[in-house]
Amino acid sequence: MAASSSDIHVFPNARDFRIDQQTINIWENAGSNERIDLIPRLNPITDASHTRNRRTSPPDSACFPGTRKEVIRGITVWADTGMIVLPYSMVPYRATTPHVYWFHGFAGSGKSAIALEIAKIYAGSGRLLASYFFFRNAGDRSGMSRFAVTLASQLAAAVPTTTSFIQAAIDAEPGLLTPSVSLTTQMERLVYEPFRAAVERGDIANALAKGPFVVVIDGLDECVDKQGVIEFIDHMLDYFERHPSIPLRFFIASRVEEHIRTRLQNDGVLMGNLDSHSAYKDIEMFLQGSFKAASINDRVVQEYVRAHGEWPTRLLMDQLVKHIGGSFVLASTIFKFIVQPATEEDSSTPMERLPLTLKINGLDSLYAQTLARSQHLPHFREIISTIALLGYPLSIGGLADLLGIEGFKVIHVLLNLQAIVHVPGTDEEDDVTVCHTSLHDFLTEESRSGEFCVPPSFNLYLSYHAFSSGLEKSDGPAYKYGKQFFDSHWESFVLSDACDFIKEVERFKARQPLRIDGIPYSALLCTGLFSCIFLETLDDPLYALAECANHLVSTVEGPDHFLKPRWLQEPFGYYIHNFHDRTVQINEQILETLKHGLQRASSAIHAKFPDILGVKPHSTGEEAEYVLDFARGLGFSDAYINLSGIDIFNVLGWIVVRAQLKWEEAKIMPRPSLELKGEIRGFRRPVDGRRLGIVFSFDSEVRVAGVTNDSDQAVATPSDPN
Repeated sequence: MAASSSDIHVFPNARDFRIDQQTINIWENAGSNERIDLIPRLNPITDASHTRNRRTSPPDSACFPGTRKEVIRGITVWADTGMIVLPYSMVPYRATTPHVYWFHGFAGSGKSAIALEIAKIYAGSGRLLASYFFFRNAGDRSGMSRFAVTLASQLAAAVPTTTSFIQAAIDAEPGLLTPSVSLTTQMERLVYEPFRAAVERGDIANALAKGPFVVVIDGLDECVDKQGVIEFIDHMLDYFERHPSIPLRFFIASRVEEHIRTRLQNDGVLMGNLDSHSAYKDIEMFLQGSFKAASINDRVVQEYVRAHGEWPTRLLMDQLVKHIGGSFVLASTIFKFIVQPATEEDSSTPMERLPLTLKINGLDSLYAQTLARSQHLPHFREIISTIALLGYPLSIGGLADLLGIEGFKVIHVLLNLQAIVHVPGTDEEDDVTVCHTSLHDFLTEESRSGEFCVPPSFNLYLSYHAFSSGLEKSDGPAYKYGKQFFDSHWESFVLSDACDFIKEVERFKARQPLRIDGIPYSALLCTGLFSCIFLETLDDPLYALAECANHLVSTVEGPDHFLKPRWLQEPFGYYIHNFHDRTVQINEQILETLKHGLQRASSAIHAKFPDILGVKPHSTGEEAEYVLDFARGLGFSDAYINLSGIDIFNVLGWIVVRAQLKWEEAKIMPRPSLELKGEIRGFRRPVDGRRLGIVFSFDSEVRVAGVTNDSDQAVATPSDPN
């Protein structure tokens, strides 16, 4: 007879046991259901910790077995006992232990691998509170917006009794998980205070008997939000100053960037310089083990060794280690370059490639030589430029869909680049990622990459592909990416000081078509140019206004395309950043351009899409202001707005009829220029209360040669064109 549930006891008195080299902390009333409810509310980044799949979520760095022992020992002594190992010395001394260890070194020196090893060590002993690995161009993992909630979710898993404290903090402050709350407040409420409460209640006394808990943060220099980094560091140091006895350590690994150095170079931080540790023997050990493992599956190498003896020879190995000069990423990349499979374009053997690497001057030369293997192939520049500028990595299938090319063409280009780019085994599952962030730096700095440089103007082309994918697809990686990052690529193009805005737009128009199945490029330019009319950085807003109208005409008058009705009717969401109150001088010439364009556009829409114009009412020009609602306001210079082609048509229509009305009322000849103003303003709608919107209006006074004529006697209540 089966036992009843009350008769089953699985390790009823177990405490802090180990499974697969990891200590599992057990507490009474851990509240597993409560944690299950909490995690979705926090919405953490799931691929930011040391347990992530490193091949799809870089950095893909790990210490080769037996290497970096001295460096790791110095860090663990700091975290475990309050004993500090001085550089170049193995004699410890007891001192007040800083809560923060800043571990710095040059790019490719192995910081991420060591950070991973530290995280594994303290996960194994049950004292890892959280780990977070920043990586540039990896979506939210390259910023601070979800940093605190991700640490909080790991805290709840590491110390389950903190769950109730985190829940209480969220319930007490409903906006705590929104962007309107500062990073420092989130860290205080969601991480520091819940941990301190668990310590004071005695919940983790057994674990603390082994030493403080540890948080591992790698690649802080990879975070693009420099101000967020500064706020995090300042607040962290301030918190430890206020709570000097809290049993918590932060291990931070990064390159030496000025905004980080100026904050962490102080008495409250222990600093470790990885560059001061010789990596010669460790790199030699790594290369010897790697070549030995590679030769097992390479019959060409096996046959060479049988005929000629040891390979690499002692002399070659010494030359290679000396040439690498302490850079683990260079060692890893050179090894991959040597043993990569032969292709039709490069049939050389590993034995032939090894001597060539001794002539390569650092990573830049290696990157250039590797890229040259594919530069003759179709779509090479599009593919490598896209990989360099993507907001987050995509799969092979996602890249192909985004660029409107076939997947096998993407694979053909990437197969020659496996020494520097991770190429997944399937088209859809894993993402294409770079092996090291320095490849991004190389590709975007012309002084380093030369002919392989990806110019900022490529963001214009990428914005088109994202815009087209966001309209034409209904699901999938390319659609999701297009919806999320169209505006980011467009803004990066517009705000770049390194390219001529008007010249690049004209060059872009001359290169059409970009893709056979995509939305006409004129739809992108109409939407994009409208969004930047009032940007401070745009030198010629009249060009943007006129071209916006011209591209509206080109889109609706051009050949029929299944996406045109969707572009006209369906709002496409994007962020408007750095929108400042600004006036644009509207003269008769620009107004005639707008008027003529709108007449043609109206005729084409009536003929081809007769039902669309009736969806939203036209302006009569009587309204003193025209309000374009935000989908979401983010402040008085940033907003998220949903905009359709018809919205643009209606705004331009209001500008025309309102300007004509003001000139008629002013009765001034010749007609003077009118000041069109755009501003973000709050207003109250009768239907759903207070909203934010872009408010378009003309100056109430028509000015000419020192004479003013007040043609707007009263300011009308903002109208709702929707």
